[in-house]
Amino acid sequence: MNSSEKMSYNAGVAKGQVQEKTNNMIDKASDAAQSAKESVQETGQQIKAKAEGACEAVKEKMNN
Repeated sequence: MNSSEKMSYNAGVAKGQVQEKTNNMIDKASDAAQSAKESVQETGQQIKAKAEGACEAVKEKMNN
């Protein structure tokens, strides 16, 4: 293998490593986004449940 072939090989290895790191970062970002989405949805459900409970309490007070 001459020096040009070695340089080409090394460039290919480096490119593969960069692609792998990029893919890992994208996967981590996607996982973080999914986790945030689920957290927001859960919080929204909790707020909705509390608001519904408050509305029911007001209705009961108004009917008594």
